Amino acid sequence: MALLSIIRRWHLREEIPIREIERRTGLSRNTIRKYLRSGAVEPKFKVPDRPSNLDPFADRLEAWLRVEAGKSRKQRRTARQMHNDLVKLGYRGSYGRVAAFVRAWKAERQRDAQTSGRGTFVPLAFAPGEAFQFDWSEDFAVLGNERVKLQVAHTKLSHSKAFIVRAYLLQTHEMLFDALTQAFRVLGGVPRRGIFDNMKTAVDRIGSGKARQVNARFSAMASHYLFEPEFCNPASGWEKGQIEKNVQDARRRLWQPMPRFADLAALNAWLEERCVMQWRDIQNGILPGTVAEAHADEVLSLMPLGRPFDGFVEHSKRVSPTCLVHFERNRYSVPASFANRPVSLRIYPERIVIAAEGQVLCEHTRVIERSHHLPARTIYDWRHYLAVIQRKPGALRNGAPFADLPDAFRQLQGHLLKRPGGDREMVEILALVLQHDEQAVLCAVEMALDAGIATKTHILNLLHRLIDGKPGTPTPIDAPQALSLRLEPKANTARYDGLRRKEVNRAS
Repeated sequence: MALLSIIRRWHLREEIPIREIERRTGLSRNTIRKYLRSGAVEPKFKVPDRPSNLDPFADRLEAWLRVEAGKSRKQRRTARQMHNDLVKLGYRGSYGRVAAFVRAWKAERQRDAQTSGRGTFVPLAFAPGEAFQFDWSEDFAVLGNERVKLQVAHTKLSHSKAFIVRAYLLQTHEMLFDALTQAFRVLGGVPRRGIFDNMKTAVDRIGSGKARQVNARFSAMASHYLFEPEFCNPASGWEKGQIEKNVQDARRRLWQPMPRFADLAALNAWLEERCVMQWRDIQNGILPGTVAEAHADEVLSLMPLGRPFDGFVEHSKRVSPTCLVHFERNRYSVPASFANRPVSLRIYPERIVIAAEGQVLCEHTRVIERSHHLPARTIYDWRHYLAVIQRKPGALRNGAPFADLPDAFRQLQGHLLKRPGGDREMVEILALVLQHDEQAVLCAVEMALDAGIATKTHILNLLHRLIDGKPGTPTPIDAPQALSLRLEPKANTARYDGLRRKEVNRAS
């Protein structure tokens, strides 16, 4: 190519004769004339079309390559294996020719995909308040000195690109409902559309095209917040490319280095604060200014949040004879009056509410154990068993629900169980919390222990004084000096004889 450039410059610019160029370069005059006459600026060499030993097998090899392209990466045959199969069919050429054919076929297929397939995209633009995108990811954090794998919910406004990240231990319905509720609260309202992938917490069955059988509870949540759910095609993450990129950016901005917090609530508070702070530092890219400035304009187009969605998932359970219901390997206590009866479990991200007959019976903090090698846990509320021990007071001594009584009750139990009938007396004292405020009963027990009179009668007296607003100990009487005793009475037993004579006279 350099020699052709020199030839053209000598002849066309410096007007050097062809004979002199022939002498300087050693090329023939016919070759020099051919280059100058064609006007070529770079040399082109014609590759002769020679027959190959692979030609009779080219169609078969191409068919194999199409079949292998549809298989998973671990199940595909290599070019070496296809060469060996061709040899068995009569191919006498080299492996290098087969490998060159495979490379050329893959390059042509990649060019077709980039020009007319998935490698080509259309830029999208969203109006203010039009849509948001949602997705899950898996990340790690240290909670309470333990490395925990978290399910992280990402929500992003498509116009202003304001985003919020929230972490959970599970990726279930109640977690999804809470994540969207918290996201709408932080983002300042609800857009008109929501763009999701085909997650199992939203889609029960995928139909043809855009047809979806949407989960009933997810539909209720979308109806409550008045947004239209829209689902991407399967394996088409680019249809919600903003949130896909936000997942990648969040790993760099939030999860590296790995955050350390005492519990999940502290981590989520920090994530919310960090996301809002980053809005002021990140440029929108399409709109002028930062994400925070674009979000301030978009908030005016969002629908106000209103009343939060009661995002629980309901399960029907039957209470065992030991007043327990099972959920996720763990057991939770229920009031004894509902033993052996059906109840409804309302599952929230942080708590479990047990209801029956149209009323809420009790509530427990939800226990989520990610490690299956740990034993199942039982969460008791000793108040649920008071009706049982009133009929069976002997069960109080070794009753598992009463192992975590308040300290004042435990001290009182230690005093009462030392004497006969103390277990029944202790049960009657514990039953006071069914009619009176528990803190008032505890206060009366503590006052009785301090006074050294640990009896039911004294505790009842102190409890009624507290309820009536009277002091626990009577105020000492300051008697005036005029009432002081100056003349002490003398013992006179003869007076009793006189009384006896009067009684005899009456009897007669």
